[in-house]
Amino acid sequence: MLCTICKYEMPKTRHHGNRQNAFIQKFYGRIKVEYALAYLHFHKQGITQQVLHNYKYQNQPEVGLKMGEWFGVDLLNSGIIDTWDIILPIPLHKSKEKRRGYNQSNYLAEGLSNSLDIPYSFDTVIRNRKSETQTHKSKQERWENVEGIFDIKDAQEIEGKHVLLVDDVVTTGATLESCGHTLLSAGAQKLSFATLAIAQ
Repeated sequence: MLCTICKYEMPKTRHHGNRQNAFIQKFYGRIKVEYALAYLHFHKQGITQQVLHNYKYQNQPEVGLKMGEWFGVDLLNSGIIDTWDIILPIPLHKSKEKRRGYNQSNYLAEGLSNSLDIPYSFDTVIRNRKSETQTHKSKQERWENVEGIFDIKDAQEIEGKHVLLVDDVVTTGATLESCGHTLLSAGAQKLSFATLAIAQ
């Protein structure tokens, strides 16, 4: 799945060692976030791009599961993991998940859950409408594209809890922010973000 050399050369962010890292700074003045943690740096043509491509588009969800487990071990060793109560992945729209065959963020969330021994739920957050791809949109267009697209299926699952919200890659943070506002409005007490990668 991933050779030893590639695993060794993966460009880790080590965000867990710097609480005021570049990831969390994206959300200053926008939404209150306790932790924002990405496992890897994303560079075009780099190993992270290849891993993400295989994980998302080449029917290799087990890559996300394994990456989530490795990420979880790093967080476990950092000493900050006792803070979260539940792990939730960013959902795909049903039509997109059906076409792809799976939601890649589910596997990352499951891998984190396996290593951190924190429960996860695949269906607490639902996407109520389909959004366009974010790839070529400006920061403002990204936000407009995802505003109000999330709902909470059962607010009791998150009420009063510190939620770790998981996605595959963060660019502007618009999707995480939109979903995060929905979670806080539904009763989550605290919010943190974790992604497999962060784009430069």
